[in-house]
This record gives sequence, C-alpha cells and structure tokens, in this order.
Amino acid sequence: MNECYYDKRMDFFYNKTNTDTVDEWTGPKLIVVLCFGTFFCLFIFISNSLVIAAVVKNKRFHFPFYYLLANLAAADFFAGIAYVFLMFNTGPVSKTLTVNRWFLRQGLLDTSLTASLVNLLVIAVERHMSIMRMKIHSNLTKKRVTFLIISIWAIAIFMGAVPTLGWNCLCDITACSSLAPIYSRSYLVFWSILNLVVFFIMVVVYIRIYMYVQRKTNVLSSHTSGSISRRKTPVKLMKTVMTLLGAFVVCWTPGLVVLLLDGLNCTYCGIQNVKRWFLLLALLNSVMNPIIYSYKDDEMWSTMKRMICCSSQDKSHDRRSSRVPSTVLCRSTDTSGNYIEDGIIQGTICGKGDLGDKGNS
Repeated sequence: MNECYYDKRMDFFYNKTNTDTVDEWTGPKLIVVLCFGTFFCLFIFISNSLVIAAVVKNKRFHFPFYYLLANLAAADFFAGIAYVFLMFNTGPVSKTLTVNRWFLRQGLLDTSLTASLVNLLVIAVERHMSIMRMKIHSNLTKKRVTFLIISIWAIAIFMGAVPTLGWNCLCDITACSSLAPIYSRSYLVFWSILNLVVFFIMVVVYIRIYMYVQRKTNVLSSHTSGSISRRKTPVKLMKTVMTLLGAFVVCWTPGLVVLLLDGLNCTYCGIQNVKRWFLLLALLNSVMNPIIYSYKDDEMWSTMKRMICCSSQDKSHDRRSSRVPSTVLCRSTDTSGNYIEDGIIQGTICGKGDLGDKGNS
C-alpha cells in the first residue's frame, strides 16, 4: 500500500519533482511580475464591475444574452481574485504552503477558467438554437437563465475541486507532475484535452452560426430598405461574441498545451521556462474582455461612460459616436417579429424611449 503525504508541506513535493520556485522569483523579476499583476488585477476588478453594473442599470440589456455576458464578466472578476491570491502565495512562498492552501490556490484558477469556458459554451448553444431557428430573440425566461448561471458556477466549482476530492498524487508520488507538484499527470492530461476539445467545438459552432447569419443577411439585403448597419446587426452581434471567443482561445490555449506536455511527462520541452509567461497571457484575457464589450457595443460604452463620469448628460447625445451602432435589437410585440428575416427587413434599432419591451438575446 502506497504511503500518503497529506501532512507534508509543499517543499517536500517541489523537491521530489525537482521544481525550482526560488531563483526565478527573486529580485527585479519578481517586482516586475507583481507590479504588472497588481495593475492588471485592479483593471479587471474595476472594468468588469462596470460591465456588470451596466447590464443591471440599463434596461436595454435585460435579456438572456446580456445576462450571460454579465456572468462572463463575473467570471473574469473571480479570475482577478484568483490571481491576487496567487500573487501572495507564489514564488519562494510556494514551498511554505500547506497542501490544502496549495489546492485552494490552484482550485481558484481552475474554477475561473471553467466558469468562463462553460459560460461561453452556454452562449454558443443559446445563439445556435436561436439563430438556426431563424430567431433573433431568445425564448429563455429569467428563471431559465438564472438556472443556467447557477449551473455554470456549480460545474466550475466542482471542476476546481476535483483534485482536492481525490484525483491527486498525494498517495502516489511517482505520478506527480512538474508544474503542479501534487496534481497527477493523468489529471493534467484529462483537464487539458477536455478544455482543448471544448475550444474546438465552440469555434466550429460559432463559425457555423456566423456563416449562416452572414449568408442570410446577404440574401435578404437586396430586399431591405434600412441602412447597411441595420441590416447587418445580427452579424455584428456574432462578431462581438466571436471576438470574445477568439481572445479566450488565444490566451488560454498555450497554457493548456504546456499542461498537456507536462501531463505527458515531456522532460525536454522546457515548460518551466514559459509557464509564468503563459499564466500572464491567461490573465490578459480577463483584461481584454471588458475592452471588447465596450468597443464593440456603443450602448455598453455609453452606459459605462455615464457611470464613470457620474454625469447627467443627455442619453441621446451619449449614443451619438463614431462607433458602430449598438447590437441591442428591438423586440417586436408581435411574436412573428422574432425572426431574423423580419428583424433584418424591418431594420429596427431600439429607439430612445423603448426601454421596457425591447432587447436582444
């Protein structure tokens, strides 16, 4: 029977796996990393809080798609918390941690990744169901959206706790990985492949949706009397979502590949030299998302700007900018108006006074 090492500190496991945590995390390098990390985390907290507040405050965003978007911002906010905890429990401090504290450190990171990933997957399914049925507006009720959001976080917390629940190497020291000294290599392989497969599925789904909407818009464009920007509003919405997905895949894929190589016990891949840079790249994703929200959606930018400035400017003046029009579409009171063809042909964009009964999925 294998001996278990639940009572050991992390220096025991780092020494067993020959993982260096001191030399690379002292002096100027540590100061630079902490400074950049602190700045990014502050930006993550402030910007994602603004996104969530904008969705709550602006009634034009009170629809399923934007609720899920706000939940994605909440996942990024949680990622900021995870990174702050990591900064105070990394480097030379890593070897002094107890097993449970190290599990907490890594579990927070895994939970934030899973929350963002599952949230994007739910948005992909919601968009696919709506648009492939030729609908602009989702039929999801607030109760269903609330259930989906709760489910997203339940899955994220569970996945973050899997190593703590038993899939670790505390009782089989020979199976320990290098990057995560108390994670089993088999778990890293499972975790990395699972996320990479989900990445691939989402990319395929979003590309299919985008091509469908683009093709439908081009077919109907000759029959519309509205402006080009109005006719292509569904395409702009998909561009926003695909930009979010693209940023997520670019920022997280390198780190997952490194974890996969570690799980496969690649001793000649030099993963120790790049792991921290890929972690910073993953952190950058939570910084980019609020910028994408505000840049791609003029209504979101106007709402955030009003909250920042705390001014009582005229809302119609705020919405006049050089940016592309908001992707928030009007909801027709007639159920037949929920179809893409009708929405494109009518070319309707929400007016200033339509706050209570207009929206987008």
